[in-house]
Amino acid sequence: MTRAPAPLAPRLRWGPSLSRSAVLHGAWWPRSTDPIEELPGLILAIDDRRGGPVTCIMLGLSGWDARPPRLRVAGRLIRLGWFTTQPSNLLTASWDNRYNIELLVVPSATNVPLAEAAMALAADAANTVPAPDILTTAAGQAAQAEMAAEDPSAISQEMIRPLSR
Repeated sequence: MTRAPAPLAPRLRWGPSLSRSAVLHGAWWPRSTDPIEELPGLILAIDDRRGGPVTCIMLGLSGWDARPPRLRVAGRLIRLGWFTTQPSNLLTASWDNRYNIELLVVPSATNVPLAEAAMALAADAANTVPAPDILTTAAGQAAQAEMAAEDPSAISQEMIRPLSR
């Protein structure tokens, strides 16, 4: 079992609700790839938002420096699952009642404008883009906005179609 250091305040953006029908409930942008340093603050923030204690966190295998099986946070033991089938940019938090919260995980090395755009998209109540596609979609939207700012006539109708096809 791994003891967590004092929790860092997470860079976290919540969606408007924790509805089971939401594609994502928000986004998290860790400062590093060290789960022992990054997860405690996130777990406490999820506890606070959900109104109950997280019992398990599921993450993808790639993108992390270590893969501890458990982590002690606020006096309780949290199970950590590391799965090859879990997208590397998706975190699933669950409780004993099997309710899940799904968060986009923005890689720590992502530049600020792209990270903020991806987090905003993931937290948007109207979002239909799954976690594996969020960064690409946010980058495309940022490029379109930049192009429109430079020359509004350069944007074709094809480029401004809604994302939810």
